[in-house]
Amino acid sequence: MSFDDQQILPAIRNMKQFDIFLDSPFSYGVLLDIHLGQLGGVISAARARGKKMLVHVDLIQGIKHDEYGAEFICQAMKPAGILSTRSSVIAKAKQKKVYAIQRMFLIDTSAMMKSIELVRKHRPDYIEVLPGVAPELISEVKEKTGIPIFAGGFIRSEKDVRKALEAGAAAVTTSDTELWKKYWG
Repeated sequence: MSFDDQQILPAIRNMKQFDIFLDSPFSYGVLLDIHLGQLGGVISAARARGKKMLVHVDLIQGIKHDEYGAEFICQAMKPAGILSTRSSVIAKAKQKKVYAIQRMFLIDTSAMMKSIELVRKHRPDYIEVLPGVAPELISEVKEKTGIPIFAGGFIRSEKDVRKALEAGAAAVTTSDTELWKKYWG
């Protein structure tokens, strides 16, 4: 599975960032913090510009963040992929044949081990590891799961991006538009 060799996956928090994304050379972006009423129009506008959207189901306002909400989004909006912390949502995304990206918060060893168990059971296409500024944890999760990793959270500089990529991340998710621009090349 390819994200057009993007090292950065723009994480879009508002319409201003969405407009910047539309004018960027990136093919894929991640929608965060959006209202369900706007989602269809945003995905259609992106598609009209040749862009593919990954939707973070847990952050959509106006819909329950469960497998039924994910099924509705997959059927009605047809995103390129779904992100979630919930295994049932990941299972639904896989069933609907869109990218399934499991978000994993690494707050302590216990949380990491529980998350790895769930990942092994549901086998998402990608894992988004947060915080993304912990390169040794990126390497460890990738090694233990064999699943490609996105690094997200607290990515604030080119150095952070470089360290995450060197640790084995397939890409970095960030809402920092200045970082997006540095990787437009």
